[in-house]
Amino acid sequence: MSEPTRTPKLDEPKYGFNSFAERLNGRAAMAGFLAILLIEYLTGQGVLSWLGLF
Repeated sequence: MSEPTRTPKLDEPKYGFNSFAERLNGRAAMAGFLAILLIEYLTGQGVLSWLGLF
């Protein structure tokens, strides 16, 4: 029996630990961080104060 000459090209899943999910998670974290900075700048309060925790 001979070995296959080519390997099939499989689509990478869109869930789990893969580069797409990690890139999306990183972008969401950056957007959240910028939103927190914007809230602090506009309200003059920290996030913990704004949420009523401090």
